[in-house]
Amino acid sequence: MEYTHLGRTGLLVSRLCLGTMNFGPQTSEAESFAIMDRALELGINFFDTANSYGGKRGEGVTEQIIGRWFAQGGGRRERVVLATKVYSVMGDWPNQSRLSALNIRQASENSLRRLQTDHIDLYQMHHIDRLSPWEEIWQAMEVLVEQGKIIYVGSSNFAAWNIAQANEIARHRHFLGLVSEQSLYNLLARTVELEVLPVCKAYGLGVIPWSPLAGGLLGGALQKAQGGRRSGSGEQEEIEKNRAKLEEYETLCSQIGEPPAAIALAWLLANPIVTAPIIGPRTIRQLDDAVHALEIPLTPDVLERLDQIFPGPGGQAPEAYAW
Repeated sequence: MEYTHLGRTGLLVSRLCLGTMNFGPQTSEAESFAIMDRALELGINFFDTANSYGGKRGEGVTEQIIGRWFAQGGGRRERVVLATKVYSVMGDWPNQSRLSALNIRQASENSLRRLQTDHIDLYQMHHIDRLSPWEEIWQAMEVLVEQGKIIYVGSSNFAAWNIAQANEIARHRHFLGLVSEQSLYNLLARTVELEVLPVCKAYGLGVIPWSPLAGGLLGGALQKAQGGRRSGSGEQEEIEKNRAKLEEYETLCSQIGEPPAAIALAWLLANPIVTAPIIGPRTIRQLDDAVHALEIPLTPDVLERLDQIFPGPGGQAPEAYAW
C-alpha cells in the first residue's frame, strides 16, 4: 500500500480510502466486518463514514457497525484514520441538523458513542451551512479539538470560495482550519477542476474524491449490461446519455488490458492533488479489485486519450473560459 500526507498535515493516509456507505443497507454486518478486516490486511488505514449513513434516519446504522467492529479490539481502532461527517438531518427536532454550535456538539457526541471511540481523526462538514457564521462553527470545532474529541477538520461538497473564506477566518483565529475537501470527482464529473482543486492546492487541502466510478458508470456498465445484468431505470438513463463516451472508454480499457473500474481509479490517482479516492466495496472481491488500481501506471498517451473521451472544463478558471 502507498501512503501520502493528508494535505499540509503530517498525517499519513493510504492512497485509497475505504468508504462505508454500503455497510448496513447493502452489505451485511458480518460482510462489513470482513471487508474492514481485509482493508487492514491490504494496508488501507483511511476509513470514511457519516452520521447519516445506514438508511435509517437518526440511527447512524453505519457508524454503529463500525463501532462494533472497533469493539472487537485487536488494534483495529489504533490502525484506522477515522473520518466521519456532520450536517445531515438526524431527527425531527430543531438543531438536529446543519452546523450550529449546538448540533456540532451533540452530533459529535452521538458519533463518538456509536463509533465506540474517544476521538474522531477527521471531522468533516458534509455540506456548507450558509446560515451558520464561521465564527460559531470554528469556535465549536476548537472546543472539540481542545477536548481531544476530534483532531482535524475537513469539508465536503464545498465551493472554492467557501474553502477560502473558512480558512482565512480560521487563520485569524490561529486555528489550523480545513485540511481536506471531499468532492464529487471522476472522469464524467470534472467541474471541480475549475476552482475547487486550485484552491485546495493553494491552501494545502487533501482532496478526497467521492463517487470515483460515477455511480458504476465507469465500472464497465456496458459490459455488465451485455452480460445480462440489469440496472435500475435511473442508471439505464445515465448509460444511454453517456453511451458514446462509455463505448469508447470500455474499448480503450480493453486495449490496455485493464478493467474499467481500475482505470477510472488510476486516472484519479495520477493527479498529484488527489489524496485518496473513496472506494465503496460491497464485497471483499470488489475491495481487492480496487486495490489493483495502485499498480496501473497510465502513460501520457492514455491520459490524453481519456481527456479526449471525457473532456474536462478546459483547465482551471478563468483560463477555462476566458483569456
